[in-house]
Amino acid sequence: LVMVGCARAPIDQVELMPAPDVYGDGLLNLLPEDEPIANIPYKGILYATDRLPATDSDFGKYYANARGQVVRLGVARVTMGKKEFTWDFARDVSMLKTRSANFPVKIDSVEEWGLLDSTIPYWVDTDLMFPNGPPPNATKRFTDAINSQLTLSKKKHVYIYVHGYKVAYENPVLIASELWHFMGYNGAFIAYSWPSTPSRFAYIKDSDTSAGYARNFRLLLETVAEQTDVEQIHLIGYSNGTRLVTRALEQLSLIHQGKNANEIYAMLRIHNVILVGSDLDRGVFASYMSDGVLNMQKLRYIYMSETDKALGVAHFLTRNQRLGQMFGGAGDEMPSWVRKTLFDYADQLTLINVTNAEGAADESGHGYFRRSPWVSSDILMTLYYGLLPNQRGLVEEDDLHTYSFPADFIRHLWSAIEKVDPEFAKDYQVLKAAQITEAATSNEM
Repeated sequence: LVMVGCARAPIDQVELMPAPDVYGDGLLNLLPEDEPIANIPYKGILYATDRLPATDSDFGKYYANARGQVVRLGVARVTMGKKEFTWDFARDVSMLKTRSANFPVKIDSVEEWGLLDSTIPYWVDTDLMFPNGPPPNATKRFTDAINSQLTLSKKKHVYIYVHGYKVAYENPVLIASELWHFMGYNGAFIAYSWPSTPSRFAYIKDSDTSAGYARNFRLLLETVAEQTDVEQIHLIGYSNGTRLVTRALEQLSLIHQGKNANEIYAMLRIHNVILVGSDLDRGVFASYMSDGVLNMQKLRYIYMSETDKALGVAHFLTRNQRLGQMFGGAGDEMPSWVRKTLFDYADQLTLINVTNAEGAADESGHGYFRRSPWVSSDILMTLYYGLLPNQRGLVEEDDLHTYSFPADFIRHLWSAIEKVDPEFAKDYQVLKAAQITEAATSNEM
């Protein structure tokens, strides 16, 4: 049996994902006029990882695929486009729906600053764990870096991307970098790299790690919430990594038992939790709900698909439906109490059906958050503008409390952005006027 995994073989370079359709070949462009990395205080993208540092015998260049007990913090420097590209050219080309030139996203260097000190287990003999002496405590340097970026940003938001199974350290850094690129480098972005193994046969091992190492991610969330000036924290979890994200939030829900959602939000400031292609057991998620996990964030979006082959394999292996699979398959009728729950918690839990979204079924149908220019548009505009599903142009299905993508989704999305972004409104009104003129001319002919 060949597993259809969460990503390709580990490399330190990817081709930039297709431009989300919302950008309309430059109609909307969130990228700054000047090259952005030079203006970022730490000249790169922040990362956190609980992998061990790589040695000469390891596969990875910077970090190994082996588990570490502590979180290491630092910055990765990533190049967007080819070296001969000017920023003006790269800015325009990256936004095109169809590109004539390759647009590589490549890691140039990685600088580790030290440890997130709170993740050192109390029971560990640090002299034995670090025979050459422990790395420095980089917590303050990391949080100071976040604050320095937030000071310069329009949005005082922190975004954290958590990857899926079978990838090396480099993958989440590259994916987080391209997501940040399409958000115009607003806020501070953190790539979280948990120790998955770049082998399609490591599914069981990685599943154990993603669920079992949630403590470290929880401590990172607490640090960002407590020690930075962030106004909103947004989490994007993918595939097997959604287990880690949701388990960490469940731990927080147990810690904050007895507090209401508003009290928790004031402390943690976790706003959007976006779970894409979630390889999490539905029953386990229901158990987490019993512990109050929905109170840990303002909004939770679960993206689901009928054509996700990777989750189909995971379902076959585990014999349990995955959270990212659509309801309604053979033998998967929705119980009435589940339907009622979805309606009762509609203000906290939103299901989004991507099955009919452009490009969502490409290849294995699992990487649609990058491959589908509609899904990427929906996710990025949720994060950037804070638009709700009905504002973004999604349609609520009558037979199931779920939102789906209509055929004219992008036009609806543009209309929504027109109401909240005056600069975009000017360009969009010009486009609409030109379209009306063109239509009138065609009718006359």
